[in-house]
Amino acid sequence: MTDSKYFTTTKKGEIFELKAELNSDKKEKKKEAVKKVIASMTVGKDVSALFPDVVNCMQTDNLELKKLVYLYLMNYAKSQPDMAIMAVNTFVKDCEDPNPLIRALAVRTMGCIRVDKITEYLCEPLRKCLKDEDPYVRKTAAVCVAKLHDINAQLVEDQGFLDTLKDLISDSNPMVVANAVAALSEIAESHPNSNLLDLNPQTINKLLTALNECTEWGQIFILDCLANYTPRDDRESQSICERVTPRLSHANSAVVLSAVKVLMKFMEMLPKDLDYYGTLLKKLAPPLVTLLSAEPELQYVALRNINLIVQRRPEILKHEMKVFFVKYNDPIYVKLEKLDIMIRLASQANIAQVLAELKEYATEVDVDFVRKAVRAIGRCAIKVEQSAERCVSTLLDLIQTKVNYVVQEAIVVIKDIFRKYPNKYESVIATLCENLDSLDEPEARAAMIWIVGEYAERIDNADELLESFLEGFHDESTQVQLQLLTAIVKLFLKKPTETQELVQQVLSLATQDSDNPDLRDRGYIYWRLLSTDPVAAKEVVLAEKPLISEETDLIEPTLLEELICHIGTLASVYHKPPSAFVEGSRGVQHKRLPGSAGSGESVESPDAVSAAGVSEAPPAVIPSQGDLLGDLLNLDLTPPTTTGPPPPASSGMQMGAMDLLGGGLDSLLGGDLGGSPAMGAVFGAPPATMPASFNAPVSGGLDDLFDLGGGVGMPMGAYNAPKTVWLPAMKAKGLEISGTFVRRAGVIQMEMTLTNKAMSVMTDFAIQFNRNSFGLAPAGPMQVLTPLSPNQSIEVALPLSTVGPVMKMEPLNNLQVAVKNNIDVFYFSCQYPISMLFVEDGKMERQVFLATWKDIPNDNESQFQIKDCHLNSDAASNKLQGSNIFTIAKRTVEGQDMLYQSMKLTNGIWVLAELRVQAGNPNYTISLKCRAPEVSQCVFQNYESVLKN
Repeated sequence: MTDSKYFTTTKKGEIFELKAELNSDKKEKKKEAVKKVIASMTVGKDVSALFPDVVNCMQTDNLELKKLVYLYLMNYAKSQPDMAIMAVNTFVKDCEDPNPLIRALAVRTMGCIRVDKITEYLCEPLRKCLKDEDPYVRKTAAVCVAKLHDINAQLVEDQGFLDTLKDLISDSNPMVVANAVAALSEIAESHPNSNLLDLNPQTINKLLTALNECTEWGQIFILDCLANYTPRDDRESQSICERVTPRLSHANSAVVLSAVKVLMKFMEMLPKDLDYYGTLLKKLAPPLVTLLSAEPELQYVALRNINLIVQRRPEILKHEMKVFFVKYNDPIYVKLEKLDIMIRLASQANIAQVLAELKEYATEVDVDFVRKAVRAIGRCAIKVEQSAERCVSTLLDLIQTKVNYVVQEAIVVIKDIFRKYPNKYESVIATLCENLDSLDEPEARAAMIWIVGEYAERIDNADELLESFLEGFHDESTQVQLQLLTAIVKLFLKKPTETQELVQQVLSLATQDSDNPDLRDRGYIYWRLLSTDPVAAKEVVLAEKPLISEETDLIEPTLLEELICHIGTLASVYHKPPSAFVEGSRGVQHKRLPGSAGSGESVESPDAVSAAGVSEAPPAVIPSQGDLLGDLLNLDLTPPTTTGPPPPASSGMQMGAMDLLGGGLDSLLGGDLGGSPAMGAVFGAPPATMPASFNAPVSGGLDDLFDLGGGVGMPMGAYNAPKTVWLPAMKAKGLEISGTFVRRAGVIQMEMTLTNKAMSVMTDFAIQFNRNSFGLAPAGPMQVLTPLSPNQSIEVALPLSTVGPVMKMEPLNNLQVAVKNNIDVFYFSCQYPISMLFVEDGKMERQVFLATWKDIPNDNESQFQIKDCHLNSDAASNKLQGSNIFTIAKRTVEGQDMLYQSMKLTNGIWVLAELRVQAGNPNYTISLKCRAPEVSQCVFQNYESVLKN
């Protein structure tokens, strides 16, 4: 009889009966009863009332019954923690059972019972199981450590389980090694700064030995761990690659992709002229091709990964074009992905083959696929210049089919071809004009209008064509309206006598009858240009356009590097870094490929690199508007190693933010493991010219500069601007808000005075910020504890954090705020002084300052004048230090004091300054250098307000 009988409900088979059966003396009856309990639990019935009776059944030699009881225990221990303690003795006993299966079962169940009360009782049995003679028990215990660490990390560290886990990496059994690696990797992920997996050549050798004998999932854990290792040199890199290569022929696609990830990473360190490098490229192609014979879902994952690999190393699959040709029964998601890879692999050698395929696809029935195929023909023309003519004639053939959506897509791509190859294929314009009436999609209409406007002098009836579009001007989409406005202005500048009425008509439609601000603004600009200076108008509107680049959809190089390190994971399918979709990305580490051999980069240990005193790799600048990855947590800035004094202790909130945002000087001192590509550039870069004062004759050369410091006294308190009215009462139904920003002990605060000038009481205050340049956000709710009565004022101090969402604002320090109360929501914007973001550990080491100043390009230097300032250099230095602008050195040349200063923003961007103070001259000169030059204007304004107040 099957087990389905346990799921059939009888009238009497309820809790009471089950209780009686569980306490029966007959073993078989007991087992049947437990099975019924598990069946009820599985279908969602609450059988927690039977907890003590089920736990009593644990005292048995029957393995099947024990498994069922343990299953019940895992499910209900959380809701019955006091009862679960009853089971502890049985666990302890089972962990010493002669049968290794029971010992392993006990330790596995212990790890799954997430109850704080009993975890400490489980330490002793777990310790014994970690040193058990049977490898099956040891491998189960290794995973249990990771589970216990998730419940109580401190306990695991105090009990020394992590050290035992590290010892298991040297275990004789490969499965134990694999599980130890998996457990350590899991723990390391949640504690990115702990150096748990201390990978060295000896450990790597043990892992590679275990790799050959593991189960497939064990192999994946070991390969993923290997991918985090940075070899010392190309010989070690080659040796690891040789031992990983056999995994490429594994039947499990996850093992194959993990092996590809390791090889892709370590190939970076192999010299390209090495014979083995070429061999490895050849070996990587067949396994990737084999992945494409799996079922569609697996094919899609493989194709997304191949897409990344092809962008990084197209030579791997350059001879495998045919496997990416679309099959008639491929699902649409596979077809589109194959199409994308075909274009990436298109070259002069295979373009004829590719075009023949694409032309075939353009006659398919699936509309989305056909559109993509037509676009692909255009992308091929732009990518492979020799094929452009053939592509254009293919597109013309497709236009002759008169299939509406094909014609529209063809016109859109022909516009791009004209942009890439001006004055080459204009003979096709006549054919395009014939299809004018059939265009109904905004993108196609806009493309056609652009073509007519751009080549108006070659089209006899250009004015008639554009006039036909003008008739329904207000019904067109914004894209078409803007294009039409520009095209008619171009036409007017080329044929002024014939088209005067037309241009006046379009300008009045755009400026007077339209409510779209973009269209109105463009209309007014053209109107003023044409009325004041037609020659300038011609130069602006008919200027030579830059050629469009061939690959517009390539993934940005640093993101591509990170995604290559995540091959075989969700990140490689989404084409987004884990931090973009993993909730609470605290534990997500940013990975980089190691520096390639022969590029002048050091691939030694971090200690060796730090001795070199390398210049700073540019910290990521403030993301521009609309940047999806514009999140401060993505700036990947690890904390500095030896820069300046440690930051003063401050509140927990700010310190948390500091840890997250780190300091941008790490790579400058060589802390960037394996060296990032930016470092390679720095190693070989000639020193840029220094500021004028650095070149002044000084007896001991440049390095003496910083031995001349002196006269830097005690700092004054920070300057805080007085409160100003941010929200006047007349705009906020009687609520007036005035405020200022202050920074105290490392915490940024928004200090506000709320005044009620209305007749009614105000309550329920809340505040919210829009996205802003530096991620400022309230660190907690706005504390207005009592109702605000008429004519009453209240002071509010709102602590701010810098881990909110980021969007570049104009000006950079603009902050848009919404305040809500029981009456309405009110909006205002204010500007915060950028010194609020200067952190307390912004003092650079002198040698580091020198190297960084040399390395930042001269184009990034800005010079400003501070007028009417009557402080001497020491007083200025003290005043600035109160705002976390630190003077690193001072020297005097020909009666002029030079102060060299540094400051660091909360997002890790460093700003270096040279302030020149001439005795008796109230005008100071300040030079600012920064990787993100857009910050300089705000920093200058801050200098001015601090020094003048």
